[in-house]
Amino acid sequence: MRKITIDPITRLEGHGKISIFLNDDGSVANVYLQIPELRGFEKFSEGRPIEDMPQITQRICGVCPEAHHMAATKALDDMFHTEPTSTAKKIRELLYSAFYVTDHTTHFYILGGPDFVMGPDAPVAQRNILGVIAKVGMELAGKVLNTRKENHWIIQTVGGRQIHPVFGLPGGVSKRISEEDRNQIEEIAKRNVEFALLSLKVFNDIVLKNKSYVDMITSDAFTHKTYYMGLVDDKNKVNFYDGKVRVVDPDGKEFAKYAPREYLENVAEHVEPWSYTKFPFLKKVGWKGFVDGKDSGVYRATPLSRLNAADGMATPRAQEAYEKMYETLGGKPVHFTLATHWARLVELLYAAERLLELVQDKEITGPNIRNIPANKPDEGVGIVEAPRGTLTHHYVADEMGRIKKCNLIVGTTNNQAALFMSIKKAAQALIQPGKEISESLLNQIEMAWRPYDPCMSCSTHNLPGTMPLEVTIFDAGGKEIKRLVR
Repeated sequence: MRKITIDPITRLEGHGKISIFLNDDGSVANVYLQIPELRGFEKFSEGRPIEDMPQITQRICGVCPEAHHMAATKALDDMFHTEPTSTAKKIRELLYSAFYVTDHTTHFYILGGPDFVMGPDAPVAQRNILGVIAKVGMELAGKVLNTRKENHWIIQTVGGRQIHPVFGLPGGVSKRISEEDRNQIEEIAKRNVEFALLSLKVFNDIVLKNKSYVDMITSDAFTHKTYYMGLVDDKNKVNFYDGKVRVVDPDGKEFAKYAPREYLENVAEHVEPWSYTKFPFLKKVGWKGFVDGKDSGVYRATPLSRLNAADGMATPRAQEAYEKMYETLGGKPVHFTLATHWARLVELLYAAERLLELVQDKEITGPNIRNIPANKPDEGVGIVEAPRGTLTHHYVADEMGRIKKCNLIVGTTNNQAALFMSIKKAAQALIQPGKEISESLLNQIEMAWRPYDPCMSCSTHNLPGTMPLEVTIFDAGGKEIKRLVR
């Protein structure tokens, strides 16, 4: 049996490699995505004071610390049974909308976009951000950099730090927004909307007008029919910060809709002895292995999944973009994994519009920014939509207010089963007996996971029980006195 290794896989947060095993005739026997790292935040959070969690957990990831900070803060709201003030909620969502603008911009132009802007067959030395800049021009490249810079300024101004914000408190936030800052944020928000519209035009001109790209997006090699998950508001419209989790089946029909505290009634986690990551699945369907379809509990939680799970977008221009996407791709739900890149740009526009709505709200500069908790903390669950998927933080406190138990289902973790399935299906479709296995072909296999925009280090929480372990004990003089092997 022949083995092909893609190591390392590129343009992601964390580390990983793809191992492809071929039969004697050259067809694909199996594929594994291996993640050689373990974070273990769930265990070493135990014993920490609960108020430390919004700061500790965001160190899980340097790409989306804002998501962990927000989920942890909401979990503390729940632990103290304290509802944040209306102004505090709006300030939180304002910062979170700015974060979404920066994150989706990064993925489209730097991580996922090179495959389409430069083309999957482009030389690897050109298939990167520098190649994208050369292709789209310095003016657009300047807009990309400026958009990220300005929205990081919003995060720093509102959240206290540009990376790893410090403003979330149980019951509210630590700082109000001044009128001077509000005015500046409003101007940035207006530019964000124009940038998002421009990005959708870039996608239309470069991707949708290229028949070979459209054929690739809609091909069976990059298609899976799964359940889809995402947060929705009370009108079943997409919301990143708050709401209920809605799940639709592969036909687009509502399967479940639950509040954060009900997540354990709906989601369970499967483990495999060969991976540090967990594989969540829908408890009421069950774990049936790495297969798709209505009888499989595998679900996806991505930008495309959020759009599939919702009935629309809550802002007007994003709704127009949403309708165009589904009209072009044949209606809801869309099962084409590569269409996630398009959905991400629809979300970019929504985040930009929502930021503008919030900063123009008269209440955003109000002084009432916190309800002081009056209850002892016990147990809490906080859920937000991280850019990579539904993010759940669940904490249980002891009588001293320390973490007794911590469970995290990170955005990428939701998608791990689908990630494995997508890579395997793409490899089986693209690698054929007698066909040359080129660098371009291997990149197309990598394209199967890039739409998920995975944070690999974020998602590794399971420590397989069958790992080999060797402990050597030395005396004070350095002489080995005992060796223990498992």
